Amino acid sequence: MLADLTWPEAGERAAAGAILAVAVGATEQHGPHLPLSTDTDIAAALCARLAAARADVLVAPAISYGASGEHAGFPGTLSIGQRALELLVVELCRSATDTFDRILLVNWHGGNIEPLRRAQDLLRAESRDVRLHLPCFDGDPHAGRAETGLQLALAPDRVRSALAVAGNTRPLAELLPRLRAGGVRAVSANGVLGDPAGATAAAGATLLDQLSADLLDRTRLWWPETSPERTGT
Repeated sequence: MLADLTWPEAGERAAAGAILAVAVGATEQHGPHLPLSTDTDIAAALCARLAAARADVLVAPAISYGASGEHAGFPGTLSIGQRALELLVVELCRSATDTFDRILLVNWHGGNIEPLRRAQDLLRAESRDVRLHLPCFDGDPHAGRAETGLQLALAPDRVRSALAVAGNTRPLAELLPRLRAGGVRAVSANGVLGDPAGATAAAGATLLDQLSADLLDRTRLWWPETSPERTGT
């Protein structure tokens, strides 16, 4: 973890070619059963697992605020909007590339995608080696079985399983017009898009392994390993 190092230690790791991985999440509602930190928790876990698999990866403190305006109206949601997130990431990566040659952004919130892509495009146009990873999975889009399983695998004590109930289970493509016009509140009273029923820690662990393997493969494609790989993912 970068935050655990001193500046000379960070300099040594950077000189050895370290990749700086930055988790990008959000602080937003995830139904009545999952914590507001869910997106940040999952993105941070993926970065940590990547660092466990590659000795040349350092993990920066996570960005825990994102563009979550579509979740307005649910208490606890804290959104900084697209323009602020884009600026934050641009300035953070400009600063980070004073030390590290390679920056990896790992995102776990759909509302962040457009500003992160714009930030990546600008930074790469400035000849900075910044890459954006957008994990993909099949399943409910928000606070459903997949995210509930992931949280059960990561921190089961933070899941209010007794409160896990279905929200709007219609396909996301059908919901998008109303969602874009009125936010999640317009399509789901409890904030869930999907159904968490049947979520298990075992299924969540399997999905986490798959997502971690996909991230490791993508990172190897961008930056072949130059130091011995650590055991496990």
